[in-house]
Amino acid sequence: MATKIRLKRFGKKFYAFYRVVVADSRVKRDGKVIEEIGVYDPNKQPSLIQINSERAQYWLGVGAQPSEPVLNLLKITGDWQKFKGLPGA
Repeated sequence: MATKIRLKRFGKKFYAFYRVVVADSRVKRDGKVIEEIGVYDPNKQPSLIQINSERAQYWLGVGAQPSEPVLNLLKITGDWQKFKGLPGA
């Protein structure tokens, strides 16, 4: 099963917030998920980004591919650098 770490949309029109989830790549955006590992709310100032680092590291370690927006969030939280073994984690 090819897994992806991606955003699942919640909220209402023009006021969306997202959950960071692990899902099968073939499932639709708001479909069934394997695990929820965080939240992202771009409406708050500053934006709320909460990601369970331990679970993100696990899923990256077993081969889950992050989507582009999630990759940017992982870089902001430092989880991507930690996974790649780069300085600045």
